[in-house]
Amino acid sequence: ATMDKTSAPANENGNVFEDLSGTSHATSDNPYDALIDACSNDPVLPSSIAMTAIQARYTRHRETRNDAQKKKFVDDRSSVIIDPVLYKLVHPEKHPGFTDDRNCLVFWARPPSDLRSLIAGIQQQLLTIAPSMALDEFCDSGLWLMPTECLHMTALEIDFSRTAEEIDEIVKTMSDKIREITDYPFAHRARLLKPMLSYDTAAIALSFVPAASESPPDGRHESADAYTYHHLRRDLYEVSKSTGVEIASRYVVPSAHLTIARFVTQADIAVSEDDETPDPPKVQKLLDQIEKINAELWDRYWPKDDQRIMAGAEWIVGQEKGLDCRKGTLWYGGGQTIRLGKGF
Repeated sequence: ATMDKTSAPANENGNVFEDLSGTSHATSDNPYDALIDACSNDPVLPSSIAMTAIQARYTRHRETRNDAQKKKFVDDRSSVIIDPVLYKLVHPEKHPGFTDDRNCLVFWARPPSDLRSLIAGIQQQLLTIAPSMALDEFCDSGLWLMPTECLHMTALEIDFSRTAEEIDEIVKTMSDKIREITDYPFAHRARLLKPMLSYDTAAIALSFVPAASESPPDGRHESADAYTYHHLRRDLYEVSKSTGVEIASRYVVPSAHLTIARFVTQADIAVSEDDETPDPPKVQKLLDQIEKINAELWDRYWPKDDQRIMAGAEWIVGQEKGLDCRKGTLWYGGGQTIRLGKGF
């Protein structure tokens, strides 16, 4: 089924993918146009101002969302939202024979090695405040951690809950453009920076915002940041749409994030094993750790006065690997690669 681009789509756990950046969405066939137009609708506007405005929209979205989710945890005393499919997958002894039958087709951006190392360190920090968390997906853990080899950012989602046969038909329709799409970042290099943990009652992610000329690496001119990650997403959508496929993407909000953990039980914030009511001190401990990590990220990894940015703190999409066109049951990092694009 196609999705109304003006609506706020939700995942199967009920979390809404809502644009909190303040952007009013236009009626363009390409849902990424609205934000770009809002930030650069003056033909004489310098590109430096436009890229700064786009970064500001991404910043507003993630900060507003974090504030709203913190209110849910603290003021509303919300429980975490358990992913029922993931819970069954990580507990095969309780659900023998269960399989995830939601087939998807996506174009993923794969993080470079320095960024994967940064994320692995953050995951270890999360483990220190949650005794039941573990990397072993078959233990009775409260938080499932995304294996580093499965980390990804969804640059474009074509469809997210079809049969395998339906996905194969979509792949056939798109076959002539898959090479172009997966190689697209090689000549269109969008830079992301300012890593920060974003979270809701279902998951924790590491998010970025599009660069706006801060401390460009050697060989990259400041003006290159005028082509932002949002422009890349717009272009990928346009090329994909030209094949005639219906794009049922849930991810059109101004967000650049990699999910690094998902809640699979109430264990780490509940009063006890017998009482799953959120325990305020335990909830606060989790939130304090997230805020501590974010303060460390800001101090060590955010650009300061044109100083060189530390390894892992910025990401030019396409580094090491081009886009990964992937199909199958890939909600949790699995699936099969159809084509991996050319990296740099």
